[in-house]
Amino acid sequence: MKIALGVSGGIACYKAADIVRRLQDRNFDVIVMMTKGATEFVTPLTFRALSGHKVYVDMFEGPASGSDFEGAFDHIFVAEGIDLFLVAPATAGCIAKLAAGVADDFLTTFHLAVTAPVVIAPAMNARMWAHPSVQANLKTLIGRGTRIIDPEVGQMACKTYGKGRLAPVETIVDFVSALLQKSKDLQGRNVLVTAGPTVEDIDPVRFISNRSSGKMGFAIARAARDRGANVTVVAGPTEFDFPGMVRVRSTEEMRRAVLDKADAADVVIKAAAPLDFRPKSVAPEKIKKRSGELTVGFEPTPDILLELGRAKNGKLLVGFAAETENHVTNGLAKLKDKNLDLIVVNPVSGPDSAFDSDTNRATIIDASGKMEDVPPMSKSELADRILDRVVGLLK
Repeated sequence: MKIALGVSGGIACYKAADIVRRLQDRNFDVIVMMTKGATEFVTPLTFRALSGHKVYVDMFEGPASGSDFEGAFDHIFVAEGIDLFLVAPATAGCIAKLAAGVADDFLTTFHLAVTAPVVIAPAMNARMWAHPSVQANLKTLIGRGTRIIDPEVGQMACKTYGKGRLAPVETIVDFVSALLQKSKDLQGRNVLVTAGPTVEDIDPVRFISNRSSGKMGFAIARAARDRGANVTVVAGPTEFDFPGMVRVRSTEEMRRAVLDKADAADVVIKAAAPLDFRPKSVAPEKIKKRSGELTVGFEPTPDILLELGRAKNGKLLVGFAAETENHVTNGLAKLKDKNLDLIVVNPVSGPDSAFDSDTNRATIIDASGKMEDVPPMSKSELADRILDRVVGLLK
């Protein structure tokens, strides 16, 4: 398997040479790309000697001798054959560029061209690591599915102490190896994922919805795709996108789209939060503000998960339960009532598990009653934990 290693300009650059060697020891082929800042710390010749490949720094340098690549298009051609893109070390400046989509050198342009999983291992001064802009940029990248290998606490080259030192090389290599080992365990499987909220109109300008952002569903979709699955996403109104996704608005629209796609699916993961109730009627004109109370009558929406559970036809069905109390009890009841194979119970109170958060915690329960309490972690990490259980059930 082939890994692209991006090296940005910090003092931890020298550890990138060891990363190359350790990855090669595990039979990975490594292609290195460097920022110009990185070349001030370690020469490209070092990485060329270690990797046995051309090292990419400039966008417009000519192709290497004997190369099939065409110089200015190298970022495209190299990206097509990559199984994983690792940036280590990732400086604060590099992280900012990746988050903003800046493409002003080979490494950052390659980032926009690559479709393989992206992993970054930050390294910087502790005060820089704690800066709100750095943390905001990391949240942006996590929201797009980038995996972050957190730096460790220790003494920096600048003689200060705190969190920001590059994670140990073995930790980075173990993380990458584990991720790539999972890369084909859903190969050939058809996975249907739902994400986000639904919307029900009250009148032409007002509607009801909920706080679901869709982040968890899209994290699952990206992780399943990275593990080799053919993924279809049905999503309510969200800011996220996915190739070939089906966009819906109301619960009934989601129901029709899911039932249309479910026949071809081996696994259905219902991470969406469709509304349980809708107005009995939609006012044809805007309801005018008036004195006194306004009463809107509601009726139940279709129960998509229940319908899927009654006609599974050999599919593996995963549901979610967002609970504010009696989490496990309510989750077990839903698991049984909806005929699920697996349920992910999310406490929706607290900053690390609320709707629209970048992190989540959960209890995962299967049909046998086996429970796994998952501590707070990024939604991309939780997505892999859920898919680990899915793969186990498929086997």
